[in-house]
Amino acid sequence: MTPLVSSIGWTLVHFAWQGVLLGFATALLLTAMRNARPEQRYAVACSALLLCIAWPAVELYMRLDGSGAATATIRFADQVLGRDGAAASGGVLGFLQANLMPIVVLWAACAAGLALRMALGLLWIGQVSRRRTSNVEWQARVSRMAAQFGVTRAVGLRVVDNLASPITAGWWRPVVLLPAALVSGMPPELLEALLAHEMAHVQRFDYLVNLGQNVIEILLFYHPAVWWISGRIRVEREQIADDIAARQLGAPRRLALALSELEKFQFSGHHLAMAANGGDLMARVKRLLRPDSQALNWKAAIPVLGLAVACLAVYMHADAAPKPNRVPPVADFSSCKKPRWPTESLQAEHTGTVTLKFLIGEQGQVLDSQLKTSSGHPLLDEAARNGIQLCHFKPARQDGVPVQSWMQMKYVWMLQ
Repeated sequence: MTPLVSSIGWTLVHFAWQGVLLGFATALLLTAMRNARPEQRYAVACSALLLCIAWPAVELYMRLDGSGAATATIRFADQVLGRDGAAASGGVLGFLQANLMPIVVLWAACAAGLALRMALGLLWIGQVSRRRTSNVEWQARVSRMAAQFGVTRAVGLRVVDNLASPITAGWWRPVVLLPAALVSGMPPELLEALLAHEMAHVQRFDYLVNLGQNVIEILLFYHPAVWWISGRIRVEREQIADDIAARQLGAPRRLALALSELEKFQFSGHHLAMAANGGDLMARVKRLLRPDSQALNWKAAIPVLGLAVACLAVYMHADAAPKPNRVPPVADFSSCKKPRWPTESLQAEHTGTVTLKFLIGEQGQVLDSQLKTSSGHPLLDEAARNGIQLCHFKPARQDGVPVQSWMQMKYVWMLQ
């Protein structure tokens, strides 16, 4: 198994408990902020989702880097699972260690399938967006509304069949997809209220943020906490757009009535863009009509408290876990050959010190090498790498078991 596959596999496994911690912290913060402005809750949820992708990304980098600080951090992460860095002999960890390759392959296949689905959705939206508008009157209304919202970009409008809710899509040039059923079946003043909601999304570039959410959901599709946090982002975002639209219209009741009428239509299945039916429609209607403070539901807080106890137990287990007895790799210098001085460098009397880093396998072989500090002369650097890489090593041992490990070596090119 290559170091890359092993690193990706354990990173995915570790995010199982890391995502739980992030989900718990987000739930706790959002519960405490239940009466705060939706913009503030939106910022917290977005930050949590960014941490969901940043934490495993940093861990993957550390696992591949193999430096001292990274090794200490990864060792603590491994202790959370009760893993000492060597292959577990049995149980769940043994199964995971033996099946890291299938886990990574399955993750990559599922992520690729979700990415393809997203690409097809974007392709469909792009094809619809390129059509010529079929309703000049509503296009004029959208243009006037964009000016009222301070949107300087041109906002297109397309009337689409088989769509039950307005959708805002696009990259830099946004377009509102308007269901044909709403154009013919909803009073113009109510449809205009829904378009004001969509214009709020355009004003805030929400359709681009939503695409970023989809990317994170694809990469971390297997964790429920990611989907829950992303769902909370969409709920808060819809409330923000409702508030902006209501202020612009000067009539919250009109938007509330438009949302209640929208409930009669079939919900859209396209989640690659911003739609006016995001979140709980009836909860949004109630919030617009009666924006009261929300009381704390202690029954709902019980699972959160239980999760807090579980997370505390995990960290106590990691801290109490015995520190593994680790022996670093050692080079067998009797097997090393002195690097040959390149003829061109010798004639030019080049000198310097090269620092190299090697990944030593469980059998003592060199699996990978990196140049940490150059001598200042590429020929000398490459000659040192080729020479030292032929050395045989005694592999690192952890609790008596050979394991992969990085080590550094220096070679000094010096003229006598």
